[in-house]
Amino acid sequence: MPASVSLIRATSYQHEALRESLETLLEPLGGMATFVKPGHKVLLKPNLLTGSRPGKECTTRPELVYAVAEMVMEAGGIPFLGDSPAFGSAKGVAIASGYQPILDQLQLPIVEFHGKRYQTINEGFNHLLLCKEAMEADVVINLPKVKSHCQLVLTLGVKNLFGCVPGKMKAWWHMEAGKDVNRFGDMLVETAKAISPDLTILDGIIGHEGNGPSNGEPRKLNILAASTDVFALDRAMVEILNVAPEQVPTVAASIRLGMLKDGGNIGENINFPNLHPDILQIDDWRLPDKFVPIDFGMPRVIKSTFKHLYIRFIKEPMRAYGKQ
Repeated sequence: MPASVSLIRATSYQHEALRESLETLLEPLGGMATFVKPGHKVLLKPNLLTGSRPGKECTTRPELVYAVAEMVMEAGGIPFLGDSPAFGSAKGVAIASGYQPILDQLQLPIVEFHGKRYQTINEGFNHLLLCKEAMEADVVINLPKVKSHCQLVLTLGVKNLFGCVPGKMKAWWHMEAGKDVNRFGDMLVETAKAISPDLTILDGIIGHEGNGPSNGEPRKLNILAASTDVFALDRAMVEILNVAPEQVPTVAASIRLGMLKDGGNIGENINFPNLHPDILQIDDWRLPDKFVPIDFGMPRVIKSTFKHLYIRFIKEPMRAYGKQ
């Protein structure tokens, strides 16, 4: 059965208009009550990259998180906010990004993620540490932002789930796979598979283009997207942005690892119950004009030291734990 990706035009973050848009967006997927049952603990996973003024548009809009949290509560769920930002705490970044009013109004708790080892199907990634708060939630709602990315070309739904890897392990993966973009893409796909979000709602009303994920500029797209299949959603979005799938490491890895059928061709493999990507397509989305190596080009001595510390304090204890 083909995956369904709901795509609509949405032009406003104003509450009433946004709620109406979200209801329209989720209606073909069964509505929020399909995903959230009374008593469910529901993780809302926005993109909280770094503390930034809201007008920069490099984090998921708090208005969207508020509206989704409200819908979760109306369905009887218990929402909480979580992320593992590259710099700072989830709460600190959320407040710096304008989230304080919604936290107060909805009494929405923010959790700091803690890592735990989980088995993955791919033996090459069984040393992944993932946040137990995400793995043990009853429902995970992934709330990414549409952004260009100076290391991975685009950051969409799959990349947003890298926030469910604890901060120190993110740094390790940048070092471990920094010279092999295919391996890094595979790791991101394996992370998304392990987290397996129940629903992804993508904030594309205003995106962030150019030298993202934080140094680009806002770009009004007037798009909301939702799917139970994060890989299909990302594939639809690269079609809209007119970026070749093989150019985006996460989408290329999704094709390579069989998460997208028929070589990633949309064809009959994705159902679009609302708008088709062709209707929303834009021709002038700006990708980065300069790219940064995934390992940040760090000197060999720093990477060697980091690897030594990782083996001593993380990998070997995990290996010993696995033998108990």
